[in-house]
Amino acid sequence: MSKIAAIVGRPNVGKSTLFNRMTESRSAIVNEESGVTRDRHYGKVVWNGVEFSVVDTGGYVENSEDIFESEINRQVKLAISEADVILFMVNVEDGIHELDKAIAGMLRRVQKKVITVVNKVDNNTRLLDAAEFYGLGLGDYFSISSVSGFGTGELLDEIVRHLPGTAGEPEPDIPRVAVVGRPNVGKSSLANALLGEERNIVTPVAGTTRDSIHSRYKKYNAEFLLIDTAGLRKKAKIEEDIEFYSILRAIRSIEESDLCLLMIDATRGLESQDLSILSIIQKNNKGIIVLVNKWDLVEKDHQSTKKLEDEIRERTAPFTDYPILFISVLNKQRIHKVLELIQKVFENRSRKISTSKLNEVMLQYIAETPPPSLKGKHIKIKYITQLPSAYPAFAIFCNFPQYIKDPYMRFIENRMRESFELSGVPIKIFFRKK
Repeated sequence: MSKIAAIVGRPNVGKSTLFNRMTESRSAIVNEESGVTRDRHYGKVVWNGVEFSVVDTGGYVENSEDIFESEINRQVKLAISEADVILFMVNVEDGIHELDKAIAGMLRRVQKKVITVVNKVDNNTRLLDAAEFYGLGLGDYFSISSVSGFGTGELLDEIVRHLPGTAGEPEPDIPRVAVVGRPNVGKSSLANALLGEERNIVTPVAGTTRDSIHSRYKKYNAEFLLIDTAGLRKKAKIEEDIEFYSILRAIRSIEESDLCLLMIDATRGLESQDLSILSIIQKNNKGIIVLVNKWDLVEKDHQSTKKLEDEIRERTAPFTDYPILFISVLNKQRIHKVLELIQKVFENRSRKISTSKLNEVMLQYIAETPPPSLKGKHIKIKYITQLPSAYPAFAIFCNFPQYIKDPYMRFIENRMRESFELSGVPIKIFFRKK
């Protein structure tokens, strides 16, 4: 079961710093190129054997009550609608701010666990000052310093305590396929076309919660669970919220899946949100199939197909080894080809390669192109083995693993992809000391 904790609060209270400490990372899920609207941080946390996702909703109001109403208010509601646990962050240096009161007013009405987190408590005086935040009416709080780490262990204990468990009827042991993508790209129509029935799967509105729909597909010798996140209703002036909401929906669905169908609108091409979703898929080590929908609306020839395919792969580099299929859900063009690709990518993700075969093939490549020496150290790779994970992951044992750099890792990955059928699957390579 996917689990999400969301960090909400006004600007400059330390949300991103807490996010970085919890995830032990400073990376953002969204593509950082020019034109991306805002950074939305998403990361993985593992605490005492429990894994969950954390989302930093960000805050960027200036000095206007109107800015608060149009930005923070909606973002908090959207985070509340998707998260299992809400971390409401405030700052002991400033005391209770008017924006804190407004956000607390919303949080008092939700039926989810809200944890008040008082940040920048880094001395005994501030420990006493934090008691002021009882005035928000949200009960007990946790005093922390996201910079030094004070109190974050106890906070993580509390978060884990309130995350949902895994109770419930177990799902069958068949591939789980998530349909993800931007709003209005045809996700719902694809689900209906595959399932052979018309229905409104989800129509979420900001501030409400809608679970992903799991539908069992069993036709044409194919069987899988289809996880549909379609049905987002685009409303005027909330494109930013729709984007944020879509990412939250995608996080849940991707985590529950084995592979993902990333749908792209052929009339708009690859956009920043598509790249954001693709990066989530990679981060979670899921299979990937890119479906370019509405291909019937594009004036097409071999050149236009090749041009768009090259553009997509260029923008997702260095990960480019995945199938791209041009379809029209409306005309049911190449829909059955999707079924073939699902089976193929699922098999690739589940592929097990024997240690003897790995070493026979890969050590030959390594002998021909050994890793470059660094600081006078000659790196000698001893052997390779596949790790027992749900996705392709490999351990390469050598004498100086710390001196292996990214270019050589990419060389190894490319040779693996050439030698073994791993298309559509992100792979992990770990260099270890032998």
